[in-house]
Amino acid sequence: MRKLLHVFKSTLIFLLFINEVISTPPEDPIKCLSKNTNCTITNANGIFPDRSTCKVGEVKYPTSEEELISVVASATKNKIKMKVATRFSHSIPKLVCPDGQKGLLISTNNLNKILKIDKEAKTMVVESGVTLREIISEAGKVGLALPYAPYWWGITIGGLMATGAHGSSLWGKGSAVHEYVVEIRIVSPSNPLDGYVKVRTLDEFDQDHLNAAKVSLGVLGVISQVTLKLESIFKRSITYLSKNDSDLGDELISFGRKHEFGDVTWYPSQRKAVYRIDDRVPINSNGDGLYDSIPFRPTLSAELAIVRTAEDIQEVKRDAKGKCDGAKLITSTLATFGYGLTNNGVFFGYPIVGFNNRMQSSGTCLDSLNDGLITACAWDSRIKGQFYHQTTFSIPLSVVKYFIEDVQKLVQLEPNSLCGLELNNGILMRYVTASSAYLGKTEDAVDFDITYYRSKDPLRPRLFEDILEEIEQIGLFKYKGLPHWGKNRNLGFVGVIKKYPNAEKFLKVKAEYDSVGLFSSEWTDQVLGLKEGVTILKDGCALEGLCICSQDSHCAPKYGYFCKPGRIFKDARVCAFHDVKKTEGQNVVKDEL
Repeated sequence: MRKLLHVFKSTLIFLLFINEVISTPPEDPIKCLSKNTNCTITNANGIFPDRSTCKVGEVKYPTSEEELISVVASATKNKIKMKVATRFSHSIPKLVCPDGQKGLLISTNNLNKILKIDKEAKTMVVESGVTLREIISEAGKVGLALPYAPYWWGITIGGLMATGAHGSSLWGKGSAVHEYVVEIRIVSPSNPLDGYVKVRTLDEFDQDHLNAAKVSLGVLGVISQVTLKLESIFKRSITYLSKNDSDLGDELISFGRKHEFGDVTWYPSQRKAVYRIDDRVPINSNGDGLYDSIPFRPTLSAELAIVRTAEDIQEVKRDAKGKCDGAKLITSTLATFGYGLTNNGVFFGYPIVGFNNRMQSSGTCLDSLNDGLITACAWDSRIKGQFYHQTTFSIPLSVVKYFIEDVQKLVQLEPNSLCGLELNNGILMRYVTASSAYLGKTEDAVDFDITYYRSKDPLRPRLFEDILEEIEQIGLFKYKGLPHWGKNRNLGFVGVIKKYPNAEKFLKVKAEYDSVGLFSSEWTDQVLGLKEGVTILKDGCALEGLCICSQDSHCAPKYGYFCKPGRIFKDARVCAFHDVKKTEGQNVVKDEL
């Protein structure tokens, strides 16, 4: 254990003091046997939630709207299924997978130009493949700012809009980027009289169509251009404050109202919460702050492999204490070094003051000199690094206190049960507001980002499997949480469309834009309630979030895990451990070690 803690510490120190970027860039998620044909696509994790392979016949890389129009027209004429792929493919579910092996991928890699910046009108027109990082950087160069954004900058404007990606705020229009979109150009299939393609320009005078396109899941066509409404550059001041979590349920709501960009990171097993006090300050405030998130920096691949192997062993040995010791070291080290915040290049304490474009988002592990995977993003599928499940849902402010209290009750029953989450820096809680988008948030809420261990063996359960599954089901079903469209396991989308009062309006626009469903797939039809099959029933399906267990075979009876009711939410059905043999589950799977 001492060696493990040393590895955690040395990895963090390396991240904190690396002076030049030497990370290998992520590989292209699209791979083809021959030039742009006989291809497969996956996501940044290297695998979809159901571990299936997505095969496609061909991929196209249009470089302009004219080329994009030609691609969509040709595929429509030939009745070929289409999907849009982005540079890094960070959505976890199968939104990029067309049906059948003859489908077409349309990559936005080369639709990556900033088309126009109007300083007077404070607008920016970009192609859909432009990354968040480029938007933030180019706006800042002319004294403008996108006020709210996700914390990870390796996503494209088209991708983040399709999935409703957001930052954290209850102020104004809120933290979702699509709330600051004033015009969209979208290329969709059409009839022969239109040349098999139609280009629509949607703006604020066409609210019905704009509200459908703001969060589209990629089923309306290909977004060609996006016009963003920006504002003048401003400065922010950030201070992290750690407190006991005993009053977290009450504090959470008022904290979001007080601080424009505030968020909260929760460490339930440590019984503490870290509040990010994050507000605008006068433009002449001293400070040249920078946020370079430590988990998003390049990481030594060798050390990542050691850490992953150590956690594999902890899982097999059911070593909760080892996970808790590692989590405490990680969280204390992150706190010591300001979570990646610096002022004029150093961190000596709070507050950290800087311009918004330097404080709102990061992701330096994407920068590349191609060092041969000596360092990489921690989740790069080519190395033995992070491999995880992610459960992300938003709970309405009106009931979020009760969700917090339910999680705290589970921790009281099993104090060490959520240390595994804390190895991934706890539960990130961000604020989101009710949206005009038909598939956007339906009311003001707190978004919970929960990241946790996933085995390379789909039939091997996790330590405290039942606690994590119960939290997932409490959030999604007891409190009717809305899943993040770009994250979650299959379970997160069970009955999801019924939670959106404007779903029928969205489906009506979908039918108008793509009447034969060329941009739809089996997965999107299932999510939108047009087809059954979100859940997959088979041995071990509950372990991967492909189903809610209804019989023991959906869990892992071989390892002593059986389908049982939840501990506090009796409607839940979870895979709970019962010590049938002390030797059960002690064999380490070779591919994990």
